[in-house]
Amino acid sequence: MNQYDVAVIGSGPGGYVAAIRCAQLGMKTAIIEKYDTLGGTCLNVGCIPSKALLDSSHHYEDAIKHFAEHGIDIPGEVKVNLKQMIARKQDVVEQNTKGIEFLMGKNKIDVHHGLGSFKDATHINIEKDGKTETIEAKNIIIATGSKPSTLPFIQLDKERIITSTEALKLKEVPKHLIVIGGGVIGLELGQVYKRLGSEVTVVEYMDRIIPTMDAALSKELMKVLKKQKMSFNLSHKVKAVERKGKEVIVKADDKKGEEVVLTGDYCLVCVGRRPYTDGLNLEAAGVKLDDRGRVAVNDHLQTNVSNIYAIGDVIKGAMLAHKAEEEGVLVAEFLAGQKPHINYDLIPGVVYTWPEVAAVGKTEEQLKEEGVDYKVGQFPMRALGRSRASMDLDGFVKILADKKTDEVLGVHMVGARCADLIAEAVTAMEFRASAEDIARMSHAHPTYAEAVKEAALDATDKRSIHS
Repeated sequence: MNQYDVAVIGSGPGGYVAAIRCAQLGMKTAIIEKYDTLGGTCLNVGCIPSKALLDSSHHYEDAIKHFAEHGIDIPGEVKVNLKQMIARKQDVVEQNTKGIEFLMGKNKIDVHHGLGSFKDATHINIEKDGKTETIEAKNIIIATGSKPSTLPFIQLDKERIITSTEALKLKEVPKHLIVIGGGVIGLELGQVYKRLGSEVTVVEYMDRIIPTMDAALSKELMKVLKKQKMSFNLSHKVKAVERKGKEVIVKADDKKGEEVVLTGDYCLVCVGRRPYTDGLNLEAAGVKLDDRGRVAVNDHLQTNVSNIYAIGDVIKGAMLAHKAEEEGVLVAEFLAGQKPHINYDLIPGVVYTWPEVAAVGKTEEQLKEEGVDYKVGQFPMRALGRSRASMDLDGFVKILADKKTDEVLGVHMVGARCADLIAEAVTAMEFRASAEDIARMSHAHPTYAEAVKEAALDATDKRSIHS
């Protein structure tokens, strides 16, 4: 029987990063993955493939809408080759998953393919093709991630009534795509197919899209997406989804209780994700779940069984790949006797639509609820020379700072490259910077990052130069 210091169940961003850090710290490490490729949801059917399609569809939209303005003439008609677009996406996925395989070899991590389940607290059965192998590990990290959720009355046929997984490999551009859920995944994939020519209607139960983010971001993004001709039915409670041949009929009640009926050829269900613990046989190890089906952990991400840990989407907190990575590192370093720490308030959130949306820290609604005396600095992207040059005029940067100390408490932005810009805010807040600290830092000109400096200036006695 193979024996290890650490065995990691699941090879997504949390799992493979945990395995690498454990190996770097001198532990004999194994990783167990039930699928044939490594990388988990993120690399195979999540973050990476969706960004590939977002980039491809963005290129197409630029070609048909903006190239002429830039003085680029295209002879003939620009057409979508969806088959090639999906093939390129798959090539990107394969490059990334093979990269993880390389890293496992480089770090001398044993990879076991098969369904991992607990035999007891220190032994894992790995089943593949009817054969079972058992390994032993002093410590075990559960990193099995999440799966798309649905509503009890929706029957997913994975052909016309689909999840994000199927949306990444459609064989045709929908005529009318109905998206149930106005969160990150629904908006990103909705924008992909809107750019490619679909009519897209978003049905959201809450009174705004991206409801967990700052309300100003929700308002700005919806304004931009409406301008792009996406339709929104907010405060609508879906009550039925039915397929009739090549049609999908969605019935919902609006905020007045009146029935609304929508008909499309595809329905994308994006109502969140659920922790994935199926098949783990947690009972055999004595590991407990919380009331929401998540693996219960303490501040060290340790379960009620002292040698078993859990990270990522399978535990409490935001379901984000980079959050899982940080947790993987934390567990590895804790096992090595170090004292790592994660500030969960400073895990950034990003929506990869265009314009992009990004945020870190407290929202304005949270500060009001907590009774914090704060001030606001805001700067519009359209006031930047760089934004005018690239024709990316939508959006703004908003900085929330403590009114007495000037410490930055939250940064919220919509605009070009905000997914990258948010790192500046995270860095500043990790060092407890004040708005004036950011305002006095030199920012290269012309860049989108100047909007962060200008918002900080605005938060510092309304000193913004360019607005």
